[in-house]
Amino acid sequence: MKVRLPRPGERPDARTAPRSVPVEPSAGPVHARLRPVPLATAVAVLAAVLLAGLFVGAADLPFGGVLAALADRLPFVRLDSGLSVIEENVLFELRLPRVLMAALVGGMLAMAGAGYQGVFRNPLADPYLLGAASGAGVGATLVIVLLHDDLGYGVPVAAFAGALLGVLLAYTLGRTAGAAGGAATLVLAGVAVSSFLAAVQTFVQQLGTEELQRIYAWILGGVGGADWAQLALVGPYALVSTVIVLAHGRLLDVLSVGDEEAASLGLSARRVRLTVLVAASLATASAVAVSGLIGFVGIVVPHVVRRLAGGSYRIVLPLSLLGGAAFLAAADLVARTVVAPGELPLGVVTAFVGGPFFVAVLRASRRQVET
Repeated sequence: MKVRLPRPGERPDARTAPRSVPVEPSAGPVHARLRPVPLATAVAVLAAVLLAGLFVGAADLPFGGVLAALADRLPFVRLDSGLSVIEENVLFELRLPRVLMAALVGGMLAMAGAGYQGVFRNPLADPYLLGAASGAGVGATLVIVLLHDDLGYGVPVAAFAGALLGVLLAYTLGRTAGAAGGAATLVLAGVAVSSFLAAVQTFVQQLGTEELQRIYAWILGGVGGADWAQLALVGPYALVSTVIVLAHGRLLDVLSVGDEEAASLGLSARRVRLTVLVAASLATASAVAVSGLIGFVGIVVPHVVRRLAGGSYRIVLPLSLLGGAAFLAAADLVARTVVAPGELPLGVVTAFVGGPFFVAVLRASRRQVET
């Protein structure tokens, strides 16, 4: 019996498709949906961590007063919090921007990590894979060394531009090898660009040795200097990248079964990968610009989400966004309380968690390959 193969862009039919041409399944990752219970749980955990970040700190704030002050900022609500002017300034000018910034940075890094893992089909991919971290480091170091009187906004802008430049260089270098190398070539290009930019950053540091403490403080990461202006600076970029990445969850599920199968369904794997890559890099650049280099969030959170909720990217991406926000907000809470009145760099806290976790993931991946 002759079987008609589907034309490009035509969906294969279950009754006529040959065995070599897969038919879109009626169940599985492509059709998986985010259930209300996991979503509600993630939102509740995030809300609890954010509230804990507002209550805990060097200055003791009354529980009821904080809740009343927050409710008083809602439309059509008028409550007397009983907080003094100083206490309100601590709450709204120090703690709230810091907690929100930690959540924003964590959400961006975790979502970008899940997106990179979908693009490269590699569980070890992370937001700093394509030179974003090294590019941001060069940009921030240049501003710190050359503009000694910088007021704090030049560093985020330079880090943002440097992160995007690093990704652009890696992508351009990877494309020079042609399509034959695929995702592996792009990863190798990212490693090469990262090494080169790291050398540039080291050279620039030697030109301004008096600024080394500030440079290393930025490299170790943190959100202690967060304010409303910085939130407004990166908010639009974070929003755009989030919408784009989340909208491609189902397409990443289709790509997970293979490029040939995706092409048989009329899907351009190259276009999807490029779109997610650009959006994830934009999210990474936004996060790095205001927080410095904070590692392991993009590896730890997506893997935990997959273990708890399944492997579909329609589930992994939104839950990684919420889980990453909760994870980094909790890490920041630890960073500013464990050695109080001192403060640990946020990147050190995430490394304590992410280092052993990365080793565990690497060993699990090796066992899967051997079996």
